[in-house]
Amino acid sequence: MRDDAWFTELVEAHAPAVHRYLARRAAPSDVADLTADVLVTAWRRREDLPEGAELPWLYRTAGYVLANHRRKMRPVPVERLPEEPDDVDPADLTVRDELVREVLEALSPRDRRVLLLHAWEGLGGDELAEVLGISRGGADAALSRARARLREVWAAREAASGPGPVTQTR
Repeated sequence: MRDDAWFTELVEAHAPAVHRYLARRAAPSDVADLTADVLVTAWRRREDLPEGAELPWLYRTAGYVLANHRRKMRPVPVERLPEEPDDVDPADLTVRDELVREVLEALSPRDRRVLLLHAWEGLGGDELAEVLGISRGGADAALSRARARLREVWAAREAASGPGPVTQTR
């Protein structure tokens, strides 16, 4: 039964991860409220949460909550570099290595999202599929394609600029 005790366990287990997810994507002053919105939605829709896949469901819901928040046209006070367009995801701003930034910026928003969900949030397989709203096979294929495009762009940038200390292997 999904009662108060169930919800308390859900919050204790997953609220920190949801908070970190939103902290990489929203203004610091909005993160607590957005996290609360996600958890309120989880409580209201508790019967819809898939057993054993609660965190991916929460990440997906966090994405919707954040998109709704951005649609309200509230400014997000994130320091941007002068050459960055206004539609840059604040999560991308945390990457400071110039080559990594260039490579990520060269990818499509979907490829970036897939790669960052996998690398930053540690999602793979069924969890990634749940967040993306696609089948497991679709998620595996999306991750594989995103990785392939990442390798292509990385190789092209590296060839254009020469290998740097970050890319050298022993």
